[in-house]
Amino acid sequence: MSRRLIRNSVVLDLLSLVVAIEIASIVVFNTAIPWRFREDVWSLLGSLGLGALVGLYIANRSQGAGVPRPSYGRAVSVIGIALSVTAISLVFGRAYWSRNFLLVVTATWLVTALAHRAFRRRRPWTEPMAVVTNEKVLLDHLLAAPHAEIVDVLDPSGLVPEEPLPKGTVIAVDLRAVLSDDMARFVSSCNLAGYPMRGLVSAYEEHTGRLAIVHLHEGWELTVPLASRAPYVRTKRLSDTAMVVLTSPIVLLLGLVISAAIKIDTRGPVIFKQRRIGLEGEPFTLYKFRTMHTRHEMATARFAGRKDQRVTRAGRFLRKMRVDELPQLWNVLRGDLSLVGPRPEQAPFVETFSETIPFYTHRHLVRPGITGWAQVNFGYADSEADTIEKLSFDLYYVKHLSPWLDLEILGRSVWTVLSGYGAR
Repeated sequence: MSRRLIRNSVVLDLLSLVVAIEIASIVVFNTAIPWRFREDVWSLLGSLGLGALVGLYIANRSQGAGVPRPSYGRAVSVIGIALSVTAISLVFGRAYWSRNFLLVVTATWLVTALAHRAFRRRRPWTEPMAVVTNEKVLLDHLLAAPHAEIVDVLDPSGLVPEEPLPKGTVIAVDLRAVLSDDMARFVSSCNLAGYPMRGLVSAYEEHTGRLAIVHLHEGWELTVPLASRAPYVRTKRLSDTAMVVLTSPIVLLLGLVISAAIKIDTRGPVIFKQRRIGLEGEPFTLYKFRTMHTRHEMATARFAGRKDQRVTRAGRFLRKMRVDELPQLWNVLRGDLSLVGPRPEQAPFVETFSETIPFYTHRHLVRPGITGWAQVNFGYADSEADTIEKLSFDLYYVKHLSPWLDLEILGRSVWTVLSGYGAR
């Protein structure tokens, strides 16, 4: 099912490009066959085609291990990457190009790409599943997942269904559970009958974007996959630095405006410093624009609440827009942070949670980040229960760390900033 959805997206995006080229040819060249207008237009068309293929490949790889969705942001990414590749090809190839043609192609392609996604999102696909487990928490998360349709829940040691399951139902089996003889025979017969078989943990991760913490044993389930991604972990530091340097002129200008606003609003320093716990449990100094009154800065560590009275007027806006975290780009240059990773926590919280929450310290296996998988999926945690929920997302990131997942997080972070989701 998921492969078919990805294939359909690719085909529809390519057809959208063809339609856009035809419309642009009629509008700009007064002909539906552009090479009749200019014979050397083939280089322009070839660059667009190459850019589209590169954009589709990168955008679809960025979906990571989760279920594919008709994403509007991914449509923008495909077209943006395609235009970048097209521009590079035309510049280095010194080929003919038409500004008006590219503008019409871009506008038409974007409209059609968004339109077919809007139509397909009206009927979101679901994967019918029969779940063999006693883990209520995992089951509740699957029931809440938009693309998982739970048609039956089977007790591993209980009775088998009297009626056959609907054709095409996925059998998701909890591999930690001890199956009764009848249930083991039922699962085996379903496999022989051609029903798709999945491990519960695999299906859970794909549909929820979480890691099933209750199924972790000694943590090797995280360290082994992470070790295989060592080459990317090394290059990630270089790419983070490059992105910070490239955006530094805009960040510095914005920082001056924010600094002035803080000074006008309240007395006190512009920058707030706080000790946080980073890679491999090492402490470091985190920098942020000050958003609280100075009398509260050295108070005992506690979660920020909604309409927290410690926050200044300017601070509320800065927190909502997430721009209070811009000074953390200096932490990225220093190597304390990455652009993407689990958010670093205050030392007192880490000491407490390390004692009370299993595998909490495993989030320190990777460099913490300014934004992360938990931030775009869960938002702000203000209790130990919420911290456990966020940890399931953080550990999912540790296990599935990849450039494609990082790209998805960065893209979704833009929406998080614009919507103010999870801000405190």
